[in-house]
Amino acid sequence: MNTWLELLKNDNYLGIKKYIQNGADVSQTNEIGESVFACALRAGCCKETLMLLIESGADIFHCDEEGVSVFDMAITYDNVEIVNYLIEQGKDVNEITRKSGFSSLMGAACYGRVEITKILLTNGANPSIKDSKGFTAIDFARKMNKKSILEVLDYDENSPKNTGYAR
Repeated sequence: MNTWLELLKNDNYLGIKKYIQNGADVSQTNEIGESVFACALRAGCCKETLMLLIESGADIFHCDEEGVSVFDMAITYDNVEIVNYLIEQGKDVNEITRKSGFSSLMGAACYGRVEITKILLTNGANPSIKDSKGFTAIDFARKMNKKSILEVLDYDENSPKNTGYAR
């Protein structure tokens, strides 16, 4: 995996292409179960590199050992193009893969990803989904003080349902 990490860190498209042509395994994972594609998202690789990995067989629906999906990684690292691509490929925006019950919309709320939050909502994300502790995307946006996300989620601080938790 070290060769992959070095190539991805430098977003070395030609090196990655050659590595794949020489038989590199795009389904390889690191010690915590993150895929090559997830590592590429973390490294901030360009769209061309990401598409090369996809065309070479990278699993775009992979989850690591904690249930963190490639989709979650795209949200975390604010990759709007890949979020849209994965939705076009059939990703269910309400699918919960994390053991904690943490949803994609919750992730977008925590990181203040306004554009991605709008995309998720447009594609049917349910803001009422609760994680294993009973928190919703609004609760996470409130806790992280993401006012722009609260606006997108039509948060009304005076509503009786919003008088608890992190106000």
